[in-house]
Amino acid sequence: MSIITPVTRLESPAVKADALDARRLRDDFPIFAQSVNGHRLVYLDSAASSQKPRAVLDAMRDAYETGYANVHRGVHTLSQRATEAFEGARRKVARFINAASADEIVFVRGATEAINLVASTFGRSLRAGDEVVLSELEHHANIVPWQMLREERGIVLKIAPIDDTGTLSLDRFAALLSPRTRMVAMTHASNALGTITPIAEIIRLAHDAGALVLVDGCQAVPHAPVDVQAIGADFYAFSSHKLYGPTGIGVLWGRAAELNALPPYQGGGEMILSVTWERTTYKKAPHRFEAGTPPIVEAIGLGAAIDYLQGIGLGPIQAHEQGLLAYATQRLSALPRLRIVGTAERKAAIVSFVLEGVHPHDIGTILDQKGVAIRAGHHCAQPLMHRLGLPATARVSFGLYNTMDDIDKLVDGLHMVMELFD
Repeated sequence: MSIITPVTRLESPAVKADALDARRLRDDFPIFAQSVNGHRLVYLDSAASSQKPRAVLDAMRDAYETGYANVHRGVHTLSQRATEAFEGARRKVARFINAASADEIVFVRGATEAINLVASTFGRSLRAGDEVVLSELEHHANIVPWQMLREERGIVLKIAPIDDTGTLSLDRFAALLSPRTRMVAMTHASNALGTITPIAEIIRLAHDAGALVLVDGCQAVPHAPVDVQAIGADFYAFSSHKLYGPTGIGVLWGRAAELNALPPYQGGGEMILSVTWERTTYKKAPHRFEAGTPPIVEAIGLGAAIDYLQGIGLGPIQAHEQGLLAYATQRLSALPRLRIVGTAERKAAIVSFVLEGVHPHDIGTILDQKGVAIRAGHHCAQPLMHRLGLPATARVSFGLYNTMDDIDKLVDGLHMVMELFD
């Protein structure tokens, strides 16, 4: 398997948006058969949550109809069938991100729980004065759990700054590292600006300082190949629902040695080897972190989403979305009164912007009347908005089903917005 890192693969090459047939792929997504407010649906909010292909919906329905039972503990046919499908999904995830073993894949409710799991368990070893380094690009899910630890244990949070383009400075990041740095928790790609961080170099610098690294990969894994061994991370988190899979499930990948060094996250069935009134012994990862009945059918749906994406190819998807990003940047930049927020050289397929004299919520509401769905708000990144001096932005984000026609519809809608607010 290639060891090209996501840093390289997520760069923004000069590519065309016809690298795959997005119009044909739209037919794989039942939601696009409908109209919204009398218009063809233009869905530009995949960074919040992606739409689901029929292959995922069919796999989940089939699991409920023909192979549903609780997993691991049953000896009957349905339980064995469900267990094989569930653990098969774990193996698919491991191959998808090039984990060394399926035992390094922990199923959780989403990336938020994955980050909380690490913060809650690793955090028990932290002492007052120990340091955790974040960045100004982080989603609240990678801020609040560490703030909670600061309140509980007196740790120190250091924040790696960005410049006005939204680019993270490696030199300024490196200057924050010290012998007290225990963890670096960093996004791979910003959900609010699209900025792609130089994650492999961040990890190298953190390891040189003796720190572990947790990567929020929610905005990376749907858009380009990610190899967790190549980038050298210790933990990597992402959610299914941004990866064309169902809600209610996500992934925490961790190196086996690091996972097994963590104490249990929750107590209950499945995560134990034995229980007496005197003591309990726990299983190794991943099961020690999966107390209770897991999201069985959701895992099967995630596995089906991975099959679907790999059938298309992450390379063509990346090329297609980078072409859309280039075209959208060109067209939006030409609009009067519009300013793109976040102009880093390397970006995922996300464009945030503000329009002079118009609140982002008004932009989103008016565009919706034309069937164009975008996101408006602080994008669960209020510290970043504060850094940029903005209360909110409008954000468009692309998926494999988007086309240049979608961008043209967006621009037509923005012309209407500007006319209304003249």
